[in-house]
Amino acid sequence: MPRSTEATQPEDLKGDGLERWLAMHRRFLQEARDAEPEILWIGDSIIQRLTQSKIWEKSFCAMHSLNFGVGGDRTEHVLWRLENGELENISPKIIVVLVGTNNHGDTPEDIAQGLKSITTLIRDRQPQAFVILLSLLPRGHTPNPLRERNKEVNNILEEYVKGNSKVQLVNIDTGFIQADETISHHDMYDYLHLTQKGYTKAFEPVNELLTQLLQEMEGEIERPETEGAD
Repeated sequence: MPRSTEATQPEDLKGDGLERWLAMHRRFLQEARDAEPEILWIGDSIIQRLTQSKIWEKSFCAMHSLNFGVGGDRTEHVLWRLENGELENISPKIIVVLVGTNNHGDTPEDIAQGLKSITTLIRDRQPQAFVILLSLLPRGHTPNPLRERNKEVNNILEEYVKGNSKVQLVNIDTGFIQADETISHHDMYDYLHLTQKGYTKAFEPVNELLTQLLQEMEGEIERPETEGAD
């Protein structure tokens, strides 16, 4: 079994890292008890810092969102958090997941397997929820092995979600790689984390899908598969 699928706490490399991580986990458990989110966001720093973006303030906050993002998390760390209470006391309509780029040393297959394990756990604990997996973003100023690794993970996930009516993969790489194969600091200030412009660019497709799904769930429009039925 790859480590990407074994629920574990992160290593404490800074002296207070694990305690801060656990403190965030405990805060999430309290927020789950206090809130009634329609959308739950789970993942690493890209998800965590989404709360500081304009698109969160303009769109996602109004959707009754709860953010359980933790910087530096790998798939196995998210699994531990989910197995230890972060899916309890809530009943969201939609759960959005973005994690995997921090799984250094893991193969694309192992990272994808970790994401499959997360999806299986969510579907088991929150069967009513529609699961949205977000594609791993490209990284690095110029082409590099980690960028290729993330691309391969996305290819595996694309096959994984085919035919699954309750899980969908959304490609959030909306043109971050330029014609010369570089990534601009205007989109990713350190060629990994998103700027305000980058967040809008990456998460507008997510916003569109969430808006559509929430409308459908509220019965305002017919689901696409019912159109044209006799």
